[in-house]
Amino acid sequence: MNESPPVLSLDRVSRRLSGRAIVEEIDLSLDRGEVLGLLGVNGAGKSTTLRMVSGLLAPTSGSVRLGGRDLYGHPEIAQTEIGYLAEDPPLYGELSVEEYLRFCARLHGLSRTAIGPAVERAIERCELGEMRRRLTSLLSKGFRQRVGLAQAIIHEPALIVLDEPASGLDPIQALRLRELIRTLADAHAVILSTHVLSDVLACCDRVAILHRGRLRHTAILSELDAGAALRVRVERPVGSQDWTAIAAIAEARALDAQHWRIVLKEGVPAGELARAINERGFGLLELRTDGNALEDIFVRIAGETGAEAAA
Repeated sequence: MNESPPVLSLDRVSRRLSGRAIVEEIDLSLDRGEVLGLLGVNGAGKSTTLRMVSGLLAPTSGSVRLGGRDLYGHPEIAQTEIGYLAEDPPLYGELSVEEYLRFCARLHGLSRTAIGPAVERAIERCELGEMRRRLTSLLSKGFRQRVGLAQAIIHEPALIVLDEPASGLDPIQALRLRELIRTLADAHAVILSTHVLSDVLACCDRVAILHRGRLRHTAILSELDAGAALRVRVERPVGSQDWTAIAAIAEARALDAQHWRIVLKEGVPAGELARAINERGFGLLELRTDGNALEDIFVRIAGETGAEAAA
């Protein structure tokens, strides 16, 4: 029996502009149930890559496949199989949240009978109930991002593409958004573009580091973080007994009531710690490696000069 193809597959994807390579020969794949962090400094080519993945910008060469089908040979599949959240969601200010989501559901081809349940489901998942009749022009940045995410998932796409979703959010808003993104992996494949290490550690299963338009490093976070010490900052004060109650933790040392140095048991990924913190209501504000692995790799790659990167 043949295995099903990955939800997303990029084969030597490149994009050139005026003869200059913006993105060069990227190979990536993503399965349902995975969250992939596309990590890179500003200008690394992340947004260009996401636009090609989303069907908004055709690659100069290479192929983008969704479920084994060529996206640019069958562009109609983007309507039903992709949900895209831009860094600044293009909302219609004269529409209420509910009206906007109904409009988006129609754009994605949902039937009249399916629109109502889909809107209700998206409003519930993104915690927009109290805002459903408010004009989108009157929403805070955090709620604008939630509405943008709601329109990206309203048609239950196979692939959800998020471009810097936490950009401009305060720490509490970013926390809530990360918790929501993590839950999406239950039913979707998710690709998350960011330049923030803590976003990757809190949300993702795998990481791909992009620099100067080239894919420089990929890794499974559970392998990268095994046995690593982590710095954790939480929203409310907790005690050592709260940490020792989490089976995944080998050691917890207080830096202060809300800052802790955590060592995980062998083979436990950082994502499992993030989920445990969220389940217990500690309020995860920051999760990062304590000066090893992913941070070291990212800093080394991001600090390369053009000559070194080309070597």
